[in-house]
Amino acid sequence: MRRPFLYIGILLIMIGFLGVRNKGKTAPVLIASADTVISLPAPDSNIQEPRFYSSLEYIKAELLRAAPGTKSVLFNSDGSRLYAMNLEGMSIYEFDRASRKVMREFKFKPTKGTGWDYEEDKPIPSYEEKPVEACLSHDDKILWVSLHNAEGIVPIRIDSLEANRDIPGDQVTKKVTVIYPGSARKDSFNVPLIKTGKTPKIISKTTDNKFLLVSNWHSYTVSVLEIDKDQYPFGKVISTIPVPSIPRGIVVDDKNKRSYVAIMGGATVEVINNDTWKRDTVMNVASNPRHIVLDTSGHLFVSYNKLAKIACVDLATGNTLFSTPTHTQPRTITLSKNQKFLFVTCYGGDTLDVFKINNDSFAKTASIPCKGHPVGVDVFENNDQLEAWVCSYTYGTISVFSFRKKK
Repeated sequence: MRRPFLYIGILLIMIGFLGVRNKGKTAPVLIASADTVISLPAPDSNIQEPRFYSSLEYIKAELLRAAPGTKSVLFNSDGSRLYAMNLEGMSIYEFDRASRKVMREFKFKPTKGTGWDYEEDKPIPSYEEKPVEACLSHDDKILWVSLHNAEGIVPIRIDSLEANRDIPGDQVTKKVTVIYPGSARKDSFNVPLIKTGKTPKIISKTTDNKFLLVSNWHSYTVSVLEIDKDQYPFGKVISTIPVPSIPRGIVVDDKNKRSYVAIMGGATVEVINNDTWKRDTVMNVASNPRHIVLDTSGHLFVSYNKLAKIACVDLATGNTLFSTPTHTQPRTITLSKNQKFLFVTCYGGDTLDVFKINNDSFAKTASIPCKGHPVGVDVFENNDQLEAWVCSYTYGTISVFSFRKKK
């Protein structure tokens, strides 16, 4: 009877040894066939820190089909899934990053509404259910989506479709049908529409998953929502903050309990106090700031749409430390994980510009053609490689630009 226990003990020791060896390493890959790749999760892969690198070498581009008018893209926390908000397609695509395939399509049922012609600057007949931007909360359980013409945002429980419960009452809802490409299976449910303001755009959250901020383009307001994943309809507006003109980009500084709002219709960044949820101070910047991101050292990065440039602003003083030109109409910007590279989609210039961030300047490291008016961008990284996923609004495509990390 001793021998079986001896074998079991040896087996347990070997498993523990392999677990230690694999800790922090990239996931092993099982190749099932020539066109099928199955990724096996590695221990602690979701908290793996990218290896040190000081430069990026552009490798290749891949082109994926999305849907008409893809407006923004967003990775989940471990980079396994990417969500593409298809404004004209009135849908959301969930991509598996490794296979580049659409796993699920969240399709909204269209209802008539009033849209906006940005070139003619006038209202037009349209549909309410047009996804613009998104934010993930509660460990990627809830995808919050702004609907361009519905004057509000919707929460979608993507972790469990059964959790998208529709409680009878006077709550306005939107119907969503989930399509599984290559399968006849379909699911459907209703999600609550939480009214915020006219033409909601960016959604940002506090790290404790207690509050959301939404910029309302045509209302000249920022909505603050208290959110709770266990209490239907999962969020309620607790404050509406007026701003002087069109708001767009928002970032939340949890450390200093402040939020920053880019006033695209002016030349300021409004500062909001996260304790009182009221306007605090104003930072004067250049004209037409669109998108903003924040690093951990107190630097705010801004894209200036009409001026075709980006800038680094010191939060402590409000002073612009340095700036540089980009291609025409820089839109969404995002930082690499080491906060040393800035990725900029240039809508009018049909390019993705990549800049290295030095102590006192930007240095352009790549300028890659990206046809179809690129708008949104998000990045995935592992130890050796970085991928920038860029959506093109006119073509309804997503370009995946791969870079090799170098010391």
